[in-house]
Amino acid sequence: METKLASKLDSIVKQKTELETKLSDPAISSNPQEITRIGKTLSELNPIAYNYQTYQSLAQEKKDTELLLSDSDKALAELAKSELPALEEKLAKLEQQLKEALLPKDPKDEKNIIVEIRAGTGGEEASLFAGELFRMYGKYAEKQNWKLEIIDGNQSDLGGFKEIIFSVEGKRVYSKLKYEQGVHRVQRVPATEANGRIHTSTVTVAVMPEAEEIELEIKPEDLRVDVCCSSGPGGQGVNTTYSAVQITHLPTGLVVRCQDERSQIKNKARAMKVLRARLLDKMQQEQHRQISEARRLQIGSGERSEKIRTYNYPQNRITDHRIGTSWHNLETILAGEIDDVIDSLTSHETQSQLASLSV
Repeated sequence: METKLASKLDSIVKQKTELETKLSDPAISSNPQEITRIGKTLSELNPIAYNYQTYQSLAQEKKDTELLLSDSDKALAELAKSELPALEEKLAKLEQQLKEALLPKDPKDEKNIIVEIRAGTGGEEASLFAGELFRMYGKYAEKQNWKLEIIDGNQSDLGGFKEIIFSVEGKRVYSKLKYEQGVHRVQRVPATEANGRIHTSTVTVAVMPEAEEIELEIKPEDLRVDVCCSSGPGGQGVNTTYSAVQITHLPTGLVVRCQDERSQIKNKARAMKVLRARLLDKMQQEQHRQISEARRLQIGSGERSEKIRTYNYPQNRITDHRIGTSWHNLETILAGEIDDVIDSLTSHETQSQLASLSV
């Protein structure tokens, strides 16, 4: 193990010991908030310390085994030789796990998200594919036991979506779906195409972590709230009740409209949730632009204008351009089985981070 890595791990073990000692301090034990903070930190440090302890034990076992290679007892030396590969494999695996555990955590990974899917180039065909992407994420969310709620949508004539906005709540939602942000390209023969020609259409996906009120200060005087009748299908009540809410953030010009609920109060709350997420996203996008290309992760900048994936129907192929990987089970993936895609992107990002860090 590299000296720098061992030094970092020794510091973690030392920090863990100090925190455990603090818990027995009467001044700490009478402070619930401090106990919670220490407990949370220990829950993060304990697995690392345990793996490091296991690594040290295995490293010592490897040294002892190597000493037996020159033993006068040939049978014992041969046994030691046969055991070394397994020990070396375990050590390499543990070292990799320890390196990954030391990588900086993305604080947004635990957050719920707001997703906005919009049809791009391709007219009605793009709208149809936007609907298919929405259903793909819906099925994936269901498999993960996440909660998905539609906030607003603009349905096309053939059942697709020109735009659909929805929230997803659950365990580590952003950590999984953050890789979906960008331009999704579809290549296929549209149902409306009489001559069998393959068309190329695009759909944009924005994935924004929900912003908590403490993260952004939105002044009431910076908002203009308009209410009106909802539009679209849904019966007489849709067009006669003033339940639709449109909020304009005057300093930035951002406009959010929500009409999915019959209740004006609920629509306003949902619109504010989307507005906070958009403002936080706008702030983060500005920060991204200020980061030099050399420091960006190889997986991509996260810009929404970046083409990330192509769905090629004639070849039953999905290709993610950020990692140059293809899968030949398009229908299965669109049915919500996107774990392989997400796992590949996660692994690639981890390896990129490891390569950029001198641990």
